[in-house]
Amino acid sequence: MSRLKYAPNVRVIRLMCSGRVDPQFILEALRRGADGVLIGGCHPGDCHYVEGNYKMLRRYRLLQRMLGDLGIAAPRVRLEWISAAEGERVKSVINEMTRQLQALGPLDLPGKFTDWDQEVIALAREAQAKVAAETEAEVAHV
Repeated sequence: MSRLKYAPNVRVIRLMCSGRVDPQFILEALRRGADGVLIGGCHPGDCHYVEGNYKMLRRYRLLQRMLGDLGIAAPRVRLEWISAAEGERVKSVINEMTRQLQALGPLDLPGKFTDWDQEVIALAREAQAKVAAETEAEVAHV
């Protein structure tokens, strides 16, 4: 990272190739409290592993659709083609994304899981009450 200054709340995880990034890793990071994930990959045509970056691009597009279905804003997960030699650009992209995430506010996915669990419990109780009421009505009718 050429000792460049970027946001202190960023955690860098280095991999040999962006093609090694499984979408489950990204979902797990969000589940554990990350507000966003930035994936940096080699420029198209410059991948040391030939097609790893294209593999990541396909996964990224599918992941974006899934995140949209979950109600997670698209800017929270970003794919950038950045060479290891572009340290200054890495710094600016990280800082730009950090600003975007601050503007979006915390994702708080762990907190949302708790809320969603409460919604499911409430729906289950409503369904049980409805079944019980229907059963009572059938018994009273007989």
